[in-house]
Amino acid sequence: MSTLFDLTGRLALVTGSSRGIGRSIAEGLADAGATLVLHGRDLDRLTETRAEFVERYGEERIHAVAFDITDEAAVDAGVNEIESRVGALDVLVNNAGIQHREPLVELAREDWDRVIATNLTSAFLVGRAVARHMLPRRAGKIINIASVQTDLARPTLSAYTSAKGGIRNLTRAMTAEWAGSNIQINAIAPGYIHTDMTQKLVDDAQFNSWILGRTPAARWGTPADLAGPAVWLASAGSDFVNGQVIFIDGGMTVVV
Repeated sequence: MSTLFDLTGRLALVTGSSRGIGRSIAEGLADAGATLVLHGRDLDRLTETRAEFVERYGEERIHAVAFDITDEAAVDAGVNEIESRVGALDVLVNNAGIQHREPLVELAREDWDRVIATNLTSAFLVGRAVARHMLPRRAGKIINIASVQTDLARPTLSAYTSAKGGIRNLTRAMTAEWAGSNIQINAIAPGYIHTDMTQKLVDDAQFNSWILGRTPAARWGTPADLAGPAVWLASAGSDFVNGQVIFIDGGMTVVV
């Protein structure tokens, strides 16, 4: 049996992994053998998620840490705690993010700043903190979560679109500086994924019809659709893949 995508013995931190896409990616990594550090800001939800993972994967493979990904000191302390208490991180998935829908001319500065900080600056802060440990070891995988909004724009999503566009070039910047130290940095760009956070869009008959017609695969994506690409980018199977944005969107970004 091939071990190309086997993650046994690898330690992975997935930010925002107590629910939704982050949770599904964490499950995929764990199914491939990885030891996990789950992350979230809501300690109660994180504790509940960890308990569910422990029941499935065992106590020794599931850890959890709570810190604010937009707080530089908290990020550095959280990553240092993982490295000292749990072990050396092999994989980072920068998944945590938020959405805010409002016309650009009405968008408050504080909402712009909040979306940029949570979706873009956090990937810089957590990525930098983890890379400071990976670089001396000359090994590591960083997976940033982008979006179809990395390439496409829709009304009322200006801050989110700007942040996800920034993720593409942050991924490239990390690659330019860290690839020579045997760290692979790539991004996954999900299309429209059916989660609790998008349920209102799914329930909107007009919007749902537009998604089904706009997507060549003629369906919404599921969080599970992202697990396989994440496992690949976390594994030895992607050791010469660097600086790429992999669109997992049912073909949405390749048609007009």
